[in-house]
Amino acid sequence: MTTNISYQPTPGLSYDTKDERYWDRDALNGELERAFELCHGCRMCFKYCDSFKDLFRFVDAHDGDVTKVTFDETSQVMNACFQCKLCEVECPYTPRGGHEFQLDFPRLVHRFRAVEGREHGHSVRDRVLGDPDTTSKFARMSLGLANAANNVAPHRWMMEKLLGVHRDKLLPDFAPRTFESEAKANGESFDDLEAEAVLFQTCYVQNNEPAIGHDALEVMKANGVPTTCVKGLECCGMPAWEYGNLEQVRKQAKANLDRLSPFVERGAKVVALNPTCSMMLRQEYPELVGPEDKERADALAAAVRDAGELLWDIRKEERFAESKSSPGQTFAYHAPCHLRAQRVGFRGRDVIRKQTGSKPSMALECCGHDGTYAMKVEGFEKSQIYGRKAFADMKEAGSEVWVTDCPLAAVQFQQHAGKKPMHPMTVLARSYREDGFPSDPGEET
Repeated sequence: MTTNISYQPTPGLSYDTKDERYWDRDALNGELERAFELCHGCRMCFKYCDSFKDLFRFVDAHDGDVTKVTFDETSQVMNACFQCKLCEVECPYTPRGGHEFQLDFPRLVHRFRAVEGREHGHSVRDRVLGDPDTTSKFARMSLGLANAANNVAPHRWMMEKLLGVHRDKLLPDFAPRTFESEAKANGESFDDLEAEAVLFQTCYVQNNEPAIGHDALEVMKANGVPTTCVKGLECCGMPAWEYGNLEQVRKQAKANLDRLSPFVERGAKVVALNPTCSMMLRQEYPELVGPEDKERADALAAAVRDAGELLWDIRKEERFAESKSSPGQTFAYHAPCHLRAQRVGFRGRDVIRKQTGSKPSMALECCGHDGTYAMKVEGFEKSQIYGRKAFADMKEAGSEVWVTDCPLAAVQFQQHAGKKPMHPMTVLARSYREDGFPSDPGEET
């Protein structure tokens, strides 16, 4: 006989890391049972990640009684989530939608991992993958050997055994110099408190692909948006939060708040170049930081803009620049999950369309990279399955130019679909140059 469980929130409902109930194991278990009952009764998310497929399979095996789902089965459900947030986007029962059931499955997963991390600690892999800035620092110290080693089979075998990073995963190269050091050498503005916008280049642009940051500065300059860089910005914290490491997230958030708040106080917008980072700054920081940083986090959240979003805001102003070249009649655009989760529209796409006259063909499905999920042994092959529809949609568009706001999604497409999409800022920067795109787009590699 199954146990009747109310869909209404339990006394243990909490998504606030500052709430004592958040860390109470019994309170968490009560919410897990309620969420499982609610999801089991709805099943709208059957098509998403294995969290739901595993959950429904376990509940069915227990004749529909969620109270019989074991701790090991619950762990499997929670650990299958890779925080794409699409279930929360589609769920009709969320706090954001104002529903009385107040279900936020991704945040429940974060809560489970945070409690597990506090009780049992974090593995070496969790700490390494959760701290990309430190990893990149050591890689640069190798003077290029890290990049070379990542293409050598014995090294990749060792990484797989020691860190659980799949030997076949295409890993982005580490840049020999950070975006920050290149920007200084180029004479870019730094720490200008009078600037209209502040660039949050993200740890990926800082450490792996500085060119995206330079393209963004070029685009802002072309559109008359005085933009400054800031010394010492750190990772947004999402990789650490992926593993429930709240201590690391708060450390990184405090560092970024210390550096960005003086600009926010003067009315500057903070322009992020990765949807995951803008989501962290805009939606997660206010919930994750300590009480002493809450006010600053709220102010930062209100100031954050996706790069395309800021440009879209000024599209009717005289300073909005005209393009000089076009990527072609069409371009294939992949909508990142974490941009969808913010519900701010796909403004990078919209600005390209408005500026160049090119028409976008949309790929709305998850590409499967999802933070560090596609890097791991257990996620590499599954990530390809999750991304199949997105790969197919981009290919079927028949466009020479592919675009996505997410740099890691670009790596996923590069490996599994054969073409690396450009960031919207790169497309726009090139469109402002007379020779930005070849007369025959087919000349592009």
